[in-house]
Amino acid sequence: MDYWTLGLLDSSSIQPKRRPSTPTDFIDYLMQKYLGLAVPSVDICRMTVLMFTLVVLLGAFLAGLLGSLTGLGGGVIIIPLLTLVLGVDVHYAIGASIISVIATSSGSAAAYVKEGITNVRIGMFLELATTISAITGVIIATYMKADYIKVVFGLILLFSAYSMLKKKIDHSNNEKTSVLANYFKLNGSYPTPDGMKPYAVHRVMGGFAMMFVAGTLSGLLGIGSGALKVLGMDNIMKIPFKVSTTTSNFMMGVTAAASALVYLHKGQIDPGIAMPVTIGVISGATLGAKILLRTNTDKLKVVFAVVISFLALQMIYNGLMTR
Repeated sequence: MDYWTLGLLDSSSIQPKRRPSTPTDFIDYLMQKYLGLAVPSVDICRMTVLMFTLVVLLGAFLAGLLGSLTGLGGGVIIIPLLTLVLGVDVHYAIGASIISVIATSSGSAAAYVKEGITNVRIGMFLELATTISAITGVIIATYMKADYIKVVFGLILLFSAYSMLKKKIDHSNNEKTSVLANYFKLNGSYPTPDGMKPYAVHRVMGGFAMMFVAGTLSGLLGIGSGALKVLGMDNIMKIPFKVSTTTSNFMMGVTAAASALVYLHKGQIDPGIAMPVTIGVISGATLGAKILLRTNTDKLKVVFAVVISFLALQMIYNGLMTR
């Protein structure tokens, strides 16, 4: 596999003496590329497939771990890693991220459904909007310049960082419901330490409209858009936060699968990139879920929000400066 054709690394006027095949070589490469420091021992403009795979695998593992602990998912980290650090074309980075979203959503969604937290009826209803709009997002991405995609992605990262720090409101103590919620039988209940707790659903069409926005961005950027989906269910439809987050996770896999078909048809899902990304994100997310049960992540979320904001500004700057 020749990652040179994928735009993995920038071309250089200096002929490479050898490819980076060790962690030290890769650090030397980063020093030359980003810090402008000359390293006499090695002039590098390419890296071996093995070295690339190991770097992506480690980065994806950390992305899945942090994404699981903070609730944002690994895509918000893995796409900046692939595009900003490794120089992968943004369309191939999105394709790999979509595959990882399908894998992680499928695994965790099954557990939440088994526990009775996820509202499957709401998920299936809202997936009508997210699936159709996800395909629309992929079509937009086809005609949209990569630089503009980076800017949009950066703005969504900033919103995700803000929503992660925003105080969540418990909507479980609501009894009024909408006509459409009754008609489609969307009201439900979820388990608590004190037993099953019922809840009512509000403003169904408002939440449905927000899912069109979330689905479009999912297809365009290759992320789950969980922040927007939770915004629609939590703030607009007044669903309890625990139910909205698990239902959003249930929906992500289906939304991403619709986008993946189009990216696969366009040849923008490369197994050499998608494989280490998927394995790393799943491994990190699995470990993160176990840590989450016995760890207070409030301070971690603040640190992660700062990191996400930095990556967002870097993505926006990179998109604007390379136009």
